[in-house]
Amino acid sequence: MTMVQWSDEYSVNIQEIDEQHKIWIGLINELYVAMAKKDASDKIGEILERLVDYTKIHFALEECLMRIFGYPGYEAHKQIHDAMVRQVDELMRKYRLSDGQVGMETLFLLKDWLISHIREKDTGYAPYLLKQGVLKRWARKFW
Repeated sequence: MTMVQWSDEYSVNIQEIDEQHKIWIGLINELYVAMAKKDASDKIGEILERLVDYTKIHFALEECLMRIFGYPGYEAHKQIHDAMVRQVDELMRKYRLSDGQVGMETLFLLKDWLISHIREKDTGYAPYLLKQGVLKRWARKFW
């Protein structure tokens, strides 16, 4: 059972970033399954916490690449990331204050934000980074 299925149309043609996007989708799907099964709130909280942490890790990688390669849209893209980090931190705060419940609106927010962000924003910086010399494919998998 999945909520989001990876599609090649989401690819930015930089393997590291695509693989991280797949992990992010996997976390959204894991949260969806746990919620559908009505798993214990501590399991849902653990998945949500990993998703929040991974969001920050992924954004840090993207921002690092943008800075290293001088992406001219870095500041605007970082502001979008910062806003999403505030949103996921707020989701986590609300989860902790609630009785351990996550609503479906949270999942739809995460899914819709991720897909639209990849399609509308990440596909904008990828061609620039590739032109500047970012490797399209891994020489070898490190993680």
